[in-house]
Amino acid sequence: MSLQAAGTYRRTPLERASQQVSWGRTDQAFFAAGACHVLAWTCRATYADQAIGLCGMRFEGEPHAFHVYARWEGWAFDHSGWHLEQDLLAANRAYEDRAIEQVPVGPDLATFCEQHNSRMPHQYWQDPVPRARLYLDRFVPPWRLAEGATSG
Repeated sequence: MSLQAAGTYRRTPLERASQQVSWGRTDQAFFAAGACHVLAWTCRATYADQAIGLCGMRFEGEPHAFHVYARWEGWAFDHSGWHLEQDLLAANRAYEDRAIEQVPVGPDLATFCEQHNSRMPHQYWQDPVPRARLYLDRFVPPWRLAEGATSG
């Protein structure tokens, strides 16, 4: 899957106002804007045997992250699949045409949601975690590619 900036899928006012409408977007749009943090935490939980960290992006000087992704040894996972982290950051900077800061994410989903005005899974139209697991399964992680698996 080609790398696309999260802002490509920024929610419309209607999608922000209606959880049902937001839920009805494509998986990529849903996990690019509105549920990226759920996808990132699902990635870390699914691959608990790997040293996967989480990172947020925010506009320079802003208090809240606008996008969250999982990271592993120079790789990043978000709605666009696995890509080099430097490429993910560059794509988002280019799309937004402004400085972006990386923000450490932790220690848990509830704290992140509280600090960054994000929704917990139970606050969505439906539970997004099963949808995130199915979406994650579409992508071969980089450590498996090194073992000889092929990317979908």
